[in-house]
Amino acid sequence: MRDFREIITVEPGKRSGKPCIRGLRITVADVLGYLAGGMSPQDILEDFPDLTEEDIRACLQFAAEREQSGRIRSSGDSSRPIG
Repeated sequence: MRDFREIITVEPGKRSGKPCIRGLRITVADVLGYLAGGMSPQDILEDFPDLTEEDIRACLQFAAEREQSGRIRSSGDSSRPIG
């Protein structure tokens, strides 16, 4: 599998600079939300034919990296890391 940094892109003018998948308008947060909401990867791929299984894995890798680096923020304070 490719490094997730080759798949996840950030463009200031697209989706308010949120991390997206391969320059598409689908954000990492969108995919993670679908998974958390109970959609299977196959469900997501059926609803978003531009995505691949590798894209979904890249979103999970991205989230894991952020969590390990301590860059997750609490909902009430966007300036202070959790933990």
